[in-house]
Amino acid sequence: MKINEKLKEYVEGNIFPSYQKNDSGHNLDHIKYVIDRSLRFAEQVENINYDMVYTIAAYHDIGHYIDAKHHEKVSADMLLADNNLRNFFTDDEIKIMADAVYDHRASMEGEPRSIYGKIVSSADRNTLVDVPLKRTYAYRVEHCPNYTLDQIIEESRLHIINKFGSKGYATEKMYFEDSEYKKFLEDISLLAENKEEFRKRFIEVNGLNNDVVLSKKYTKKDKLV
Repeated sequence: MKINEKLKEYVEGNIFPSYQKNDSGHNLDHIKYVIDRSLRFAEQVENINYDMVYTIAAYHDIGHYIDAKHHEKVSADMLLADNNLRNFFTDDEIKIMADAVYDHRASMEGEPRSIYGKIVSSADRNTLVDVPLKRTYAYRVEHCPNYTLDQIIEESRLHIINKFGSKGYATEKMYFEDSEYKKFLEDISLLAENKEEFRKRFIEVNGLNNDVVLSKKYTKKDKLV
């Protein structure tokens, strides 16, 4: 497996810096994580184009800072609009890559349209319990400024159950064997079902047990400020 060095040079120099604009859950560390997992899953597929796999993973969250709720479409459009990619791929290959980016979200209806979409969708599954706790907190701090800390914690817990619980949408449509992800699902489900333990872990992971942090973020009424 070898990625075109010129392609890597372009992506690392011109695409990776854009991830500084994203939140911590969709930053460059996450992108590198998804690239690594995508390439590992791709090894299980015959006649796969590793340059395409690499590029899809590199672009899949690039539009998150523009529109988090619809970032899959924004990211796909940004890939399509990047004329520099035509130095490395045909128009048909670029269309396949854009479709794969669009199809990567676990919450999408139906299945990805190609094996490339299935690869990045599978690779985009986090396997560390602390990550969704940080993501749900960061999202609600930004989008729900009037929430109390209790509301943030409980809505985060319910979201995690809805996503990762026994009937969660992120437990389906896995296209590759992934023991790490299965273990993650077991651990996050057990944590989310225990309100007391979830609250304790949520506060610890997000640094909310620090009096200085709390004094900056909340009033006496426990409202975000």
